[in-house]
Amino acid sequence: MNDTVSRAADLLKEHRESIDRLDAILVFTLAERFKHTQAVGVLKAQHDLPPSDPAREDKQIARLQDLALQADLDPEFAKKFLNFVIQEVIQHHKQHQS
Repeated sequence: MNDTVSRAADLLKEHRESIDRLDAILVFTLAERFKHTQAVGVLKAQHDLPPSDPAREDKQIARLQDLALQADLDPEFAKKFLNFVIQEVIQHHKQHQS
C-alpha cells in the first residue's frame, strides 16, 4: 500500500471511530429523552390529558429547525427526525391511556 492509500485508510478509520462514538451518544440521548416522555405519558394519562399537544409540537419543530441551522444541519432533515420521534412519543402516550 502506498503512503497516500495508507493515510486515507487511517483517516477513514478515525472518521468511523468518531461516527461509532456519536452513534452511541445518540442512542443514549434518545433513551434518556424517551424516559422523560414516558413519564409525561403517564402524567397525561393520570390527568386525562390528550396524548398529543400540536401547539407544543409545532413550537418544538420550529426550535429544532433553528438549532439545525445554527449547527449547519439541514433543517428539513431535523424536522423529519423530530416528526418521527414525536409520532413515537404519541403512540407511547396512547398506550398509557388504554
